[in-house]
Amino acid sequence: MTTPINHEPDTALPTVVIGAGPIGLAAAAQLVERGIEPLVLEAGREAGSAVREWSHVRLFSPWAEVVDPAAEKLLAPTGWVKPDGATYPTGGDWASRYLQPLADVLGDKVRFGATVTGVSRQGRDRVVDADRERQPFTIHVTYADGSEERLVARAVVDASGTWSTPGPIGGDGLPALGERAAGEHISYRVPDLKDPAVRARYAGRRTAVIGSGASAFTALAALAALAEDAPGTHAVWVLRRGISGSTFGGGEADQLPARGALGLAAKAAVDDGHADAVTGFRADAVERSGGRLVLVAEDGRRLDPVDEVIALTGFRPDLSFLGELRLGLDARLQAPVALAPLIDPNQHSCGTVYPHGVRELAHPEPAVYLVGMKSYGRAPTFLAMTGYEQVRSIAAALAGDQEAAERVELTLPETGVCGGAGLFDEPEPTSTDGGGCCATPATLQVGSGTPATGGC
Repeated sequence: MTTPINHEPDTALPTVVIGAGPIGLAAAAQLVERGIEPLVLEAGREAGSAVREWSHVRLFSPWAEVVDPAAEKLLAPTGWVKPDGATYPTGGDWASRYLQPLADVLGDKVRFGATVTGVSRQGRDRVVDADRERQPFTIHVTYADGSEERLVARAVVDASGTWSTPGPIGGDGLPALGERAAGEHISYRVPDLKDPAVRARYAGRRTAVIGSGASAFTALAALAALAEDAPGTHAVWVLRRGISGSTFGGGEADQLPARGALGLAAKAAVDDGHADAVTGFRADAVERSGGRLVLVAEDGRRLDPVDEVIALTGFRPDLSFLGELRLGLDARLQAPVALAPLIDPNQHSCGTVYPHGVRELAHPEPAVYLVGMKSYGRAPTFLAMTGYEQVRSIAAALAGDQEAAERVELTLPETGVCGGAGLFDEPEPTSTDGGGCCATPATLQVGSGTPATGGC
């Protein structure tokens, strides 16, 4: 099925938003507020499909920081009541109490089961210059029933995130030898140990946890808690770097208290003997040994066999369906070139990233924007509030309000412990080892009501 094509892109065409997660739905709300018609395309069956995959996770940002202002305005007339701003939602809470109601309000402006397979300019591949900017965008979509459609848009906002493309075990950024073959014993997500089947997979067993970010902290704390009930449960924490005084984050000094609690819980797992740390280990191969797995490093070191591996080595953007567009991406972070210096995890934490908008998110291809976690490429320093500011600015620019587009309307707490120079022993992006402010949501409820989290 093909939507009729106008040969002059104009404001009558919708702005296509890819992804019905927190930032994609916020983009739609901001566009509606500006009188611009959005069309949100979501590959999943419901709003926040990626968020729902970590529904057991508690964010380390409270409700007050994870609801977009324009979205709240859309929801208010429906009788929706904003949750207590001081409390911390789980991923499940975020999806069911905010994202799904927002998608319901947007109604037929959101299509589910719609996978974007390609984006281009109408009649113009990546090479052609002639009259390029006057052509509308064509978006190729495959639906859950197998049907296909070509849509036309005035602008494209890609908020598809990075959840679908986790980093591999290999220290060179590629899958380690044997990694794919051992896939049934490797997880790239923090396990939900409240699920009996998942719990049985790790109880009484030896598990390697690879990574040094919030997700790794969460996995270590979760396995330590499991060890209290299931003797024999033990973790081997594999770090590509060494351990320094700031490895576990800011602790009680962290201005995001829940994130600080997470680092302290991970430190306790090591101090209490529930996890052994192996440093400077860059995996090169995964070998089988009597039904178990042996991790082999680039320097030839071999770890004792483990039963399971939890690989939490960060995420990366899927750029495959954007190949016919002219994107300007930083060669290292895969973020927009003007944004990359502002989010470099060697220099910045969540709170030290300067609020930014349409200017920093622009590409050589006009009216195309990567937003949310995807805009950060491989940097792990993303916060939901930052994404909301991004789409507010973009909506203003598409409405022709350049003054509002360039105006900063966000103040972030200076946390200083999410990333930054000196946090790790080696001066390379923290994203290679995973974790960060919102890159890998993961949590464990520690104690009575204290959220130890890794989320937005």
